[in-house]
Amino acid sequence: MIDVDSFVEHLRHGRGLSEHTIRSYRSDLADLVDFARVRTGREPVLGDLDLDLLREWLYRATRSGLARATLARRSASARAFTRWSEETGRTPTDVGVRLRAPKAESRLPRVLTEPQIETLLHSLEVRAETDDPGARRDLAVVELLYGSGLRVSELVGADVTDVDLGRLTVRVTGKGAKQRVVPFGVPAAEALGRYLDRSRPTLVAAGDGSGTTAFFVGGGGDRLGTRAVHRLVARLLGDLPGTGPAGPHALRHTAATHLLDGGADLRAVQEMLGHASLGTTQIYTHVSTERLRESYRTAHPRA
Repeated sequence: MIDVDSFVEHLRHGRGLSEHTIRSYRSDLADLVDFARVRTGREPVLGDLDLDLLREWLYRATRSGLARATLARRSASARAFTRWSEETGRTPTDVGVRLRAPKAESRLPRVLTEPQIETLLHSLEVRAETDDPGARRDLAVVELLYGSGLRVSELVGADVTDVDLGRLTVRVTGKGAKQRVVPFGVPAAEALGRYLDRSRPTLVAAGDGSGTTAFFVGGGGDRLGTRAVHRLVARLLGDLPGTGPAGPHALRHTAATHLLDGGADLRAVQEMLGHASLGTTQIYTHVSTERLRESYRTAHPRA
């Protein structure tokens, strides 16, 4: 028997990974076990997972048309599992140490222009003026995503006590269970304050009466979910021109790029975004450079 459950518990308690990442690893390994079951014609055991089988599994996934980013994650899932199997004495060697997958495509993230951001926020402000508590919440969500560059998981994970409207900061828990304090601006603070005073109590009351510590609350009175935020942002970005993923991460990319365009220090942006590596933050310098090139190509008479 291949003990995926014990590995998942190791990820959850030993490495502090997000639930989203853990679900992805579990799904990848479940697919691997299914593949081994078909290949062996029986319930597979850990010894069946040799390098040849792992490579065949990735090859099948490649032929099925999965994105290179997904293939890279599957490779990482398998390598993490085989490394853990060796470290815990379940196998004598790490059979996946030489497993490789195609590198993820190097694509620049989607970044909105400042006029597009203004258009998006104006549409939310118009809705919020109708006294709809959900509309006020949506405005606060987008203002905070853009104003602070938070990950969506960090935004929905914030509690009421984490938001300091006086100091214009929010305390969040990022990747690896690391906490940091992130600033936001006055427009975000105003939207957050109106939501907190006039909308959150109404949304909480729609629940079972037990209340919640969550800052952002869904229509059922409990913590707002990441999928609801994805749907909100995707709908808003779908009305704007541009290509690339239309989700909350686009607002994080936009916030980082606009900060660097405005002269912010790269290391300060790294700290704000919660990046472990400065190299991850440097992608936004490439975005800024590409935006400059595009402006030159379209505006300069001798481009």
